Amino acid sequence: MVKATLVDGTGASRGEVDLPALFGATPNSDVVHEALLWQLAGRRLGTHATKTRGQVRGGGRKPWRQKGTGRARAGSRRSPIWVGGGITFGPLPRQHGYTLPKRVRRLAIRSLLADRAQGGQVIVVEDLRPAAPRTRDLAAALAKMGVGGRKAVLVTATPDVTLTKAAANLPGVTVLTARTLNVHDLLTHAALVVTREALDLLAEVWGGRGRSDGAARRAKR
Repeated sequence: MVKATLVDGTGASRGEVDLPALFGATPNSDVVHEALLWQLAGRRLGTHATKTRGQVRGGGRKPWRQKGTGRARAGSRRSPIWVGGGITFGPLPRQHGYTLPKRVRRLAIRSLLADRAQGGQVIVVEDLRPAAPRTRDLAAALAKMGVGGRKAVLVTATPDVTLTKAAANLPGVTVLTARTLNVHDLLTHAALVVTREALDLLAEVWGGRGRSDGAARRAKR
């Protein structure tokens, strides 16, 4: 059973807590790499474009007569071999995203959660709901937890506007819910601060065998 440090909302230690079996899995770096490439590919805008010879302006008349000039034959200034002409086989707008099985995505998240837990980078906090969106109070609490100065993901069960505002001016601190964890943020942040309420939700959302929602519904019938 993997354990993690338990703290209160101010960062004071309250002992240790047992993490769900989800955090004891064996990390799979190959799956994490595959899921990261899939996520980054989906972020690409794909707005790169070049003009073909049919889109370049000009070229309505033949530059010079076919014979008798001593120069090579030319039919249009829009030819790809001319400066300012069209581009042959240039990039066109397209979508770079592709489909990755949900089971692979879930396994990647489980692998990263297990890696952080087994490396002692997971901190469980009893309550992380600040009374007011004060950045200095949150920074002081994180520093007391030992997270100050490091990149950290704060995981809550439900969206918390006050916490998000308080963390907005802290460089390297990202607030996510248990359902919106993603590979890129888990990889680029060393520490993982999870609320007690979100800990149970993480086990419920990411702790299964990775079946799709449709398969799960069919199994209940």
